[in-house]
Amino acid sequence: MPDGAPKKPSRIQQRNRHLILDAALDVFSTHGYRGTTLDQIAEAAGLSKPNILYYFSGKEEIHVTLLNQLMETWLDPLVELDAAGDPLTEIMGYVHRKIDMARDLPRESRLFAGEILQGAPRMHPHLVADLKPLFDEKCAVIQGWIDAGKLAQIDPEHLIFSIWSTTQHYADFDAQVQVLSQTDPIDGARTYLDTLFRRVLSV
Repeated sequence: MPDGAPKKPSRIQQRNRHLILDAALDVFSTHGYRGTTLDQIAEAAGLSKPNILYYFSGKEEIHVTLLNQLMETWLDPLVELDAAGDPLTEIMGYVHRKIDMARDLPRESRLFAGEILQGAPRMHPHLVADLKPLFDEKCAVIQGWIDAGKLAQIDPEHLIFSIWSTTQHYADFDAQVQVLSQTDPIDGARTYLDTLFRRVLSV
């Protein structure tokens, strides 16, 4: 290893960082940023508070680390929307990927929602630098499909907003959904949203 090069974290250090971040994701997604304490994270991770502070400078660094990791995951389903593909197939694929995320990543969805509800104080740079260009690019793709007569006349921005709101709802409001739904909510959502968006988009 060259002199001055950072040492690779040991297996124990990697494990402890993973424990801390996984525990913090649980706590932040349940209590929000303001309602979360280092003591809660330490208890959930099964580590002492000084041990937490060995790996992270404080609650904010843990939160920012989780948000940074989340952003790529959050953008990937929209990145996959392919301008060369069949428009309806591509959009429905995006809807399905988002509902799968609501099922598979509910903690991450609530973490993201909590940050946005606070005004995105820690994620705002990512929204500007990463999400906005991607969002504009995909809106232009959808508008191109509309102009070519391949999709119904609809506002691309509000179409994407609608997809977000109707899919992420199942993660962010899971407690309510579980009480009210008489069937598996994700299976029902997939069928319902497929029908809804196909009817809205079909020419």
